Amino acid sequence: MIYKGVEFTVTAVAPGIWKWQFRVGDRLVAGKTEARLNLLAIRRVQLRIDRELKKAEREIARPPDPSAGRPSDKS
Repeated sequence: MIYKGVEFTVTAVAPGIWKWQFRVGDRLVAGKTEARLNLLAIRRVQLRIDRELKKAEREIARPPDPSAGRPSDKS
């Protein structure tokens, strides 16, 4: 299935247990969720995709801090 340009899969592994995965950029995100209905499992994955897309957007918008990782001059 595709949601907001992100291809994802949702597969039943046991009654009420669903395995899912999708890729945002280079990152593969996968997990499991409990839901009686497949539509609820799909909706939960879509919400997770929304969170990951928002997170990726924030990382792109914020340039890396050049002072990150350097020791502080404060003593």
